[in-house]
Amino acid sequence: MHINKTLTAIALAIGSIHSAYAADDLKIGMVLPMSGPFAVLGEHMLNGAELYIKQHGDSVAGRKVVLIVKDDTGFAPEISKRAAQELIVKDKVDILAGFGLTPSAFAVAPLATEAKMPMIVMSAATSSITTKSPYILRTSMTLPQITAPIATWASKNGIKTVYTVVADYGPGHDAEKQFVKTFTEAGGQIVGGVRTPVKNPDFAPFLQKIKDTKPDAVFFFAPAGGELGVAFLKGYKERGLDKAGIKLISTGDLTDEDVLGAMGDPTLGVMTSFHYSEVHDSALNKSYTQAYYKAYPDKRPNFITVAGYDAMHLVYDVLKKTGGDASGDKFIATAKGMKWESPRGPISIDPNTREIVQNIYIRKVEKVDGKLQNVEFDHIADVKDPTK
Repeated sequence: MHINKTLTAIALAIGSIHSAYAADDLKIGMVLPMSGPFAVLGEHMLNGAELYIKQHGDSVAGRKVVLIVKDDTGFAPEISKRAAQELIVKDKVDILAGFGLTPSAFAVAPLATEAKMPMIVMSAATSSITTKSPYILRTSMTLPQITAPIATWASKNGIKTVYTVVADYGPGHDAEKQFVKTFTEAGGQIVGGVRTPVKNPDFAPFLQKIKDTKPDAVFFFAPAGGELGVAFLKGYKERGLDKAGIKLISTGDLTDEDVLGAMGDPTLGVMTSFHYSEVHDSALNKSYTQAYYKAYPDKRPNFITVAGYDAMHLVYDVLKKTGGDASGDKFIATAKGMKWESPRGPISIDPNTREIVQNIYIRKVEKVDGKLQNVEFDHIADVKDPTK
C-alpha cells in the first residue's frame, strides 16, 4: 500500500510538471544579424524558422511556440552577448538560437553553459563552436565539412596547383586549413595564399598576384550574404584569370542562391561543394521551395533558410519526445543521434559531437529554365566534421 501511494505521488508530480510545461509558452530567443552588412543572414534564418512553424502549427507538446528576436548587427560579439543575456534574464527564454557569424556564437556559448540552456547554431560555421559549450547543437554546417569534398574533387580532376584566398576570420581559417590538408594529402601543391579583410577588401593586388603565379585554380572562401563573393568574382573576370586558364573553385557560399542573380552569367561553370541547392532533386525539397516562394515571393530559399527550418524541426521533435520539457540536459540528451529527412537530404545529429551529419554535393552553376542554379552532379554521403 505504501509503495502504491508513493508511485501515485510520483505520477502526480510528473503530471504536474508536464502541466506546468503545457501552461507555459515555449520561448525561443533568436540572436540574429537583422541590420548591417549581414542582415540577410538573419532574415533567412528567421524566414526558415517561421515557415516551419507556419507549416507545422505554432504549438508543440501543448506549448505555444514564441520567437523573440534580438538584433546583434553582425560582427559585434559584445552585442550578441548582451542580447543573449537579455533573452535569458529578462525574457526568460527556454532555448537560444540563430548566430549568423562565429564571433556571435563564441560570445554566447559561456552563457548557454551557465544557464544550462540549449543553443542551436543555424549559421556560424567554425568547427570549434560546438566545443565551447555542451549545450550547443548545430543545424548548419562546418567549414571543414563542406571544404574537404571540393579539395578531393579538384585533386581528381586535373588540378595540381592551387592559390588560396580566404576571409580572415574563424570560418576562413577553417576552410583554408582543411583545403590545404586535403589537397596536399592527395598530391596537390599550394603555390600561395592570402587572408583578406572581412570588411571592404581590395582584391585587385591579390588577383594580380594570382595571375602572375599561374596556378591551375584559385580556391576562394568568404561568408555568404555579404558583398565579398560578388566583388571577388567581378575582379576574377575583369582581370582575366578565367581567360588565363585559372579555374575558380569554392565552397557553396560563393554561389549562394541569394547572390547568384546579382553575380549573373560570370558564375556559369563555377564549381563548388555544399550541402544544399535550391534544385536539390527530392520531393521534400520541391514542396519546401514551393512553400517558401509562396510565403516570401521575392526571396530565394537557400542553405541558411533550410538551417532555420531544420532547427525548428529539431525543436519540435525533441519536445514531442520529452513531453514539452526543454531543459538543457534533457533537450541535448534527446537530440543526440536524432535523424530526419531535410529539404537538403538525410541529416542527423552526431551523438558524440552534437554536429550535423549530412550529404555534401559537388555542384556546377548552370542555367535551369533560364535561372542560374547550383546543379548537383555528385555527392559524398553522411559527411561528418572531419576535424572531430
